[in-house]
Amino acid sequence: MNDTAFPADLRDELHRGLGTLGLDADALAPRLLAYLALLDRWNRTYNLTAIRDPREMVTRHLLDSLAMHPFVDDLAANGGALADLGTGPGLPGIPLAIAKPGLRVTLVESNGKKARFLREAVRTLKLDNARVAESRAEALDEPQAYDALTARALDVLSGIIEVGGHLLKPGGALLAMKGVRPDDEIAALPAGWSVDTIQPLAVPALVGERHMVVVRRD
Repeated sequence: MNDTAFPADLRDELHRGLGTLGLDADALAPRLLAYLALLDRWNRTYNLTAIRDPREMVTRHLLDSLAMHPFVDDLAANGGALADLGTGPGLPGIPLAIAKPGLRVTLVESNGKKARFLREAVRTLKLDNARVAESRAEALDEPQAYDALTARALDVLSGIIEVGGHLLKPGGALLAMKGVRPDDEIAALPAGWSVDTIQPLAVPALVGERHMVVVRRD
């Protein structure tokens, strides 16, 4: 299935959602749909994500990932580097790389079949600003190489810091995407780390809470 083979209502839903998020739907939708088509095709064989319905993928993968785009605007404007830890099939890293070409994205994934998909997606979509690191986050030997880290479903906050904190530059930030406000996780942050911002995220058509938690080293 290529992007034009998706039904019109799915494409319309993506366009509406991108507009609601303040993004240029006409510019971004074709590449996002090409990514969705590739993910849908690979998912039939390799089970990269439990979500099988492309319509559901629009909301729970594409729009959910892009809801955090304001938090990387400054990074993208300055050619900053973002590591997406445990990215799976490239979420949120690939949608962010598509939407923010000035952002340098490293897709960190230890699962071999997912890493193969990521390399194919980067190649097919011509994502010059994205690269794949087939590695566990804790084993990635790139200390203080990144302005920001993100993780969509990797672990609790303390766990993300434990495996990926070494990758952050001084003054860098962990941009953690969470569901309900994670007060218990915030209370369990390790010494030397504190919350900078907690902000609800409005994801078009998504039922349930989403929050962005920005954590910095003290």
